[in-house]
Amino acid sequence: MNDYLEKILKGQAINYEAFLKKLPEPFRRQSRALFATKRVSPNRWRVTVLDQQAFEALQQQMVVPLSRAEAASQGDSHRHTTGVSFLLVYHKALSDSRPDVVVNTGQSVAAAFQPAPRVLVVENETNFYHYQRMLAYASDCLGKPLTLSDCDVVFGSGNRITRRADVEWLAGYDEVLCAFDYDAGGLQMFRTVQATLGRKAQYLQPSDWRPWLACFRKSPETTERFTRAVLLAEDLGFGPLAQAFRSTGKFMEQEMILND
Repeated sequence: MNDYLEKILKGQAINYEAFLKKLPEPFRRQSRALFATKRVSPNRWRVTVLDQQAFEALQQQMVVPLSRAEAASQGDSHRHTTGVSFLLVYHKALSDSRPDVVVNTGQSVAAAFQPAPRVLVVENETNFYHYQRMLAYASDCLGKPLTLSDCDVVFGSGNRITRRADVEWLAGYDEVLCAFDYDAGGLQMFRTVQATLGRKAQYLQPSDWRPWLACFRKSPETTERFTRAVLLAEDLGFGPLAQAFRSTGKFMEQEMILND
């Protein structure tokens, strides 16, 4: 958003439709009173500010808060990520069925166990609870047995695991197996993790998608999201997954693994 605002100030053309989608709702409702536009090329408009006071208020709202408390004072604490992560982990040293907790502040990590050589990151809470089933699935995908003796299991808590401090902590493992949903969101999460971890990161998926095609049951929210999933799969080198998307027209949520 700040890039858009800077280009508007410099008189540079922007994708105005994309800009409107990112505008906070109160400003979007007033967009015709705030801005005048002139189309200069396909998908590019030069934007003129009509209400300077409102534009300055928008700029102020877009200032990145330095802390969670500062974000709350601006009206939305979620504009700043929390400074600490609590990561649930199953590992070989557990004395009972409860997972352990890793506390990651970004500057330090408190963990009461010695990490295994590899880690399985499970996006979904239910799948994490059934970690033994997920280890068995990972074993089938990789063609080699995995157990807690050589593989920790971490709860990804949706896309929270993609926060920089947590990805940097994962970098301490030799191999990071990512059990994410098979959709645009899961692929984007993997791309984010891979950007930091490189070849250490692996998107967990079967070697042959044909037996799993019946598990692709989630309809994409939009055509754009479906198209993005196909393109991401192809860009990441996951041709068979892209073909699975095309042949079914749907996504696969990882809970389907538990039905196998």
